[in-house]
Amino acid sequence: MATARLEYIPPWWTFWLHNFPHFNFTFQLTDNTFRPEDASYQQALILLACVGAAGLCLSLLVLTVYLSCMCCCRQGEDKQVQRPSTCCLTWVAVITGLIVCSAVGVGFYGNSETNDGVYQLTDSLYNANHTLGGINNLVSGSVGSMERGLKQHLERLDEIFAARTDYVQALRFMQTMATNIVRQLTTLPDLSRARVDLADIADQTGRVEYYRWLSYLLLLILDLVICLVTCLGLAKQSRWLLIIIMSAVLLSLVLGWASLGLGTATAVGTSDFCVSPDKFIMNQTKDFLSADVAHYYLYCSPNLPSPFQQSLTIYQRSLTTMQIQIQGLLQFSVPLFPTAERDLLGIQRLLNSTESNLQQLTAFLDCHRLHKDYLDALMGVCYDGVEGLLYLSLFSLMSAGALSALLCSVLRAWKLIGIRDRDYDDIDEEDPFNPQARRMSYTPGRANIHSFCSYNSSLGSEQGLGGPPQAANASASTAPPAEYMNQSMLFGGNPRYENVPLIGRGSPPPSYSPSMRTTYLSMTDAQIRHFGTDFQV
Repeated sequence: MATARLEYIPPWWTFWLHNFPHFNFTFQLTDNTFRPEDASYQQALILLACVGAAGLCLSLLVLTVYLSCMCCCRQGEDKQVQRPSTCCLTWVAVITGLIVCSAVGVGFYGNSETNDGVYQLTDSLYNANHTLGGINNLVSGSVGSMERGLKQHLERLDEIFAARTDYVQALRFMQTMATNIVRQLTTLPDLSRARVDLADIADQTGRVEYYRWLSYLLLLILDLVICLVTCLGLAKQSRWLLIIIMSAVLLSLVLGWASLGLGTATAVGTSDFCVSPDKFIMNQTKDFLSADVAHYYLYCSPNLPSPFQQSLTIYQRSLTTMQIQIQGLLQFSVPLFPTAERDLLGIQRLLNSTESNLQQLTAFLDCHRLHKDYLDALMGVCYDGVEGLLYLSLFSLMSAGALSALLCSVLRAWKLIGIRDRDYDDIDEEDPFNPQARRMSYTPGRANIHSFCSYNSSLGSEQGLGGPPQAANASASTAPPAEYMNQSMLFGGNPRYENVPLIGRGSPPPSYSPSMRTTYLSMTDAQIRHFGTDFQV
């Protein structure tokens, strides 16, 4: 089972990102080896992050050119092109909204993948930190037992056995074995610095990942809100909603391009590490770990001997020798020196505890535990982490392009709404066909003005034409169905122009058909003399 996890193969996308050109500030190619402390390598990553700034400048340039063309071109003011422009605007808004929603879906997936990869890394770091902490505790505990606990027991036994030189020689031999054990334990690599580094890296990584995840989540929610508010603003044709949309789109564009630059630089830098992680780790640990120890944990091959095997073997042999000496002293010295039994049993318990520590230390020092954590960390960073960053970069690119097009459509909608409002304000208030002017200028004294519709509804009846307005209104309210159908047929028989009796309104309806205008223009002189100049052109 352990040999199945020994090999780490970097994914193909890490090689693809690793082969990106790395230029410094003087635009010279630099080595793409992962060297975060090198100034030239840092400059290369900064230039990669500037891709987002270049994309933002390009988007703003396109928007500026579009806005200039829209302001200079006056073709949109023609009413004959307003309907096709509105249709095109609607389709652009729908398509860009769908693209933004698709990009948001990609972003949610990429954000989740990156979060999973980073937390897999932090879990592996914490597990490795626990292993290294266990090694340090076992080593320090065993050294303390040999140096302090055993020394106290041997000093008291030395006083008790002062009359027996053979027993004193046995105590001296045990002291030599204890010193040998301490020497072997101190030759083990000092992993306390590695433990502190791993804990600090895990804490900082978890903190940064939390804010990164939250920032992307808010950006995704902002894009969804923009789509919803855009639909509402275009449906209601509200200018203040369009102002909010344009401000939110500009903010999202800035954040989207910035996230693209940071994501690209992070993905490339992480890929540089993932292509050759062993080399970087060996360089970072060379100050406190020998090359054979680092190689043993990084590769954990069955053919590699453990660099701790010799020390652990001497440790075990010395401990066994001390246990044999204690057993002999308990058997032969206690009958002669009963007071020595307490210290001899104390030494025996101490040796048993040290033997238990030795077994745990052997298990902790085995390469399979740390190597598994190492592989889990690589899998989390190089597979889930970098893959999630690629999806987030795709989200930023898609959303930036779609939001730029959406902003253009919103600007176009702003202009069309302005044209509509200007045309509405230019309506002649004295036009009798203007409903607003008719309501504003209506007075009770003008209620007896003859209506063009009342003329048509009573066509052929001189009595109806000469009657007072009250009689005309009464006849309108009691008009038979046949007379109402005559009115409908008079206006072309199309109910979309008017579907209720118009008699008594005092003016024609705001919408009229070509047949109505024909009838109006075909009035005879007698009819004009009867109605006066109320309907003259």
